[in-house]
Amino acid sequence: MRSSDVPRRRLRHRTTAALTTLLLPAAALVGLATPSHAAAEATAVTATYAKTQDWGSGFEGKWTIKNSGTTALSSWAVEWDFPTGTKVTSAWDATVTNSANHWTGKNLSWNGSLAPGASISFGFNGSGTGAPTGCKINGASCDGGDVPGDTAPSAPGTPAASAVTDTSVKLSWPAATDDKGVKNYDVLRDGATVATVTGTTYTDTGLTAGTDYSYTVQARDTAGQTGPVSGSVKVHTTGGGGTDPGNPGTGGKVNLGYFTDWGVYGRQYYPKNLETSGSAAKVTHINYAFGNVQGGKCTMGDSYADTDMAYTAANSVSGQADTWDQPLRGAFNQLRQLKAKHPNLKILWSFGGWTWSGGFGEAAKNPAAFADSCYNLVEDPRWADVFDGIDIDWEYPNACGLTCDTSGPAALKGLTSALRAKFGTKNLVTAAITADGSAGGKIEKTDYAGAAQSLDWYNVMTYDFFGAWDAKGPTAPHSPLTSYNGIPQQGFDSADAIAKLKAQGVPAAKMLLGIGFYGRGWTGVTQKEPGGTATGPAAGTYEQGIEDYKVLKTKCPSNGTIAGTAYAFCGSDWWSYDTPATIGSKMSWAKSQGLGGAFFWEFSGDTANGELVGAIDSGLK
Repeated sequence: MRSSDVPRRRLRHRTTAALTTLLLPAAALVGLATPSHAAAEATAVTATYAKTQDWGSGFEGKWTIKNSGTTALSSWAVEWDFPTGTKVTSAWDATVTNSANHWTGKNLSWNGSLAPGASISFGFNGSGTGAPTGCKINGASCDGGDVPGDTAPSAPGTPAASAVTDTSVKLSWPAATDDKGVKNYDVLRDGATVATVTGTTYTDTGLTAGTDYSYTVQARDTAGQTGPVSGSVKVHTTGGGGTDPGNPGTGGKVNLGYFTDWGVYGRQYYPKNLETSGSAAKVTHINYAFGNVQGGKCTMGDSYADTDMAYTAANSVSGQADTWDQPLRGAFNQLRQLKAKHPNLKILWSFGGWTWSGGFGEAAKNPAAFADSCYNLVEDPRWADVFDGIDIDWEYPNACGLTCDTSGPAALKGLTSALRAKFGTKNLVTAAITADGSAGGKIEKTDYAGAAQSLDWYNVMTYDFFGAWDAKGPTAPHSPLTSYNGIPQQGFDSADAIAKLKAQGVPAAKMLLGIGFYGRGWTGVTQKEPGGTATGPAAGTYEQGIEDYKVLKTKCPSNGTIAGTAYAFCGSDWWSYDTPATIGSKMSWAKSQGLGGAFFWEFSGDTANGELVGAIDSGLK
């Protein structure tokens, strides 16, 4: 069987590391001058470094210079040392020079002036793996203290929430520490500062009933330096008629769609499209795809698309353009804006997929370490409020997809058990799985029933059963609901897959039926009905043999149905895909089987008015 997720091939592949920000430690800071305390107050300036991308042999770095003093700054120069083998290869918004391993970045003619409280950044591409040390800004300590080596505060302890009402919550947290003393704390709600307090408690008011919020805390010392943010605590206010995160949706059914990070490039499909199409109001969940699995850990898939891409006002959910210095940009920030408009919408970060499933075998060797890495990434304070859980898409445990896995039938259960233990009961933990119901097929290779005990549900990938990877055919619908006379492979249909999973012991309510928002097709076909011969894959916009529904509905309208799905014969092309009518029938079948709902791959294949999402929504009622 070919992969049941070929459309998940990445159209744009970049291996990146999670965004990491570093305020250089005291041991690395060397001050050349020790001005008087009063002078330091007037001219205090800091420099912080962030590695914004990492592609193994190279990286992208960024320095941010901030005027924390009371007088304007007319120029700036940052100095640092790289270890041998690490160097700057290109830079922007600054003149960067070096003497051996000592590097200097100086302002350009237009960005040297900084008013009190203002900041400026410059970036560079580098080679090697080293990190900067010995940072100086204008010859003084990069941390802005009037004594070289003054360190920033530690992170406060994770806040605890109490006295939650419809409109308020009380927060308390363990104090931070600092060598010169903590001055106050910033309280951040969903990543934005809502209060600055001197104590270690705060009551946030004016909230919306039945709404999810995420809180973190950040300490500031007497020199004005801020330390790292604390861990996050999620709060759901009472009232409002909110749905339970494990059983939401129309009539308690799940309607979940995948949003791909690479769709923002060639497809130019943005989170805003979910709003303008009306789809965001009809789905209960979104899976954001994909994070990578490397070295036994969850890692970012595309940090530029995820957290850094600047959105214009026209492409933004809120209608406001991103600024260059805001803490979080990219799709994560847009999804945050989408959740603000739809408080009951849940979003999961999906890891793996067809291209990146090869990393799960290593992860299965130490499930606890894998779960820890995933939790730390998904619950990073910068975007913890965006995500309500994790989805893993392993294609396929103890079987073959793009690569073959030999982890054993218990490997998936080990991973899901560790993820549930780490993420707890307040987060969703789900998995996408094979729909190979053939005798001796992929379902029989893994203990899916055992793994299901730790999961909220499975996304059963009941599509891509047949396609033009078999270039000469026979033509067959890629997503048949049932078997039919002449089907090329028994067990390659939704009903047989669901039946086999039920027989293994997977509860029906923990299975979602998969729908493809695209068609698969052949060319060189002379026969209208399924079973004809072909000469190869039909032409597609992004890949041969595959095309979005929104294109096919007018390019090659359906003119027949078989096994609960549609097909179309036009010219010498033969396509199969689901329509609103066939989706309605599939939803009725899913309800009759007691399934938990449906999911689809993926939003951008739908029409501008979201007619396929609407068909799932209506069908589940």
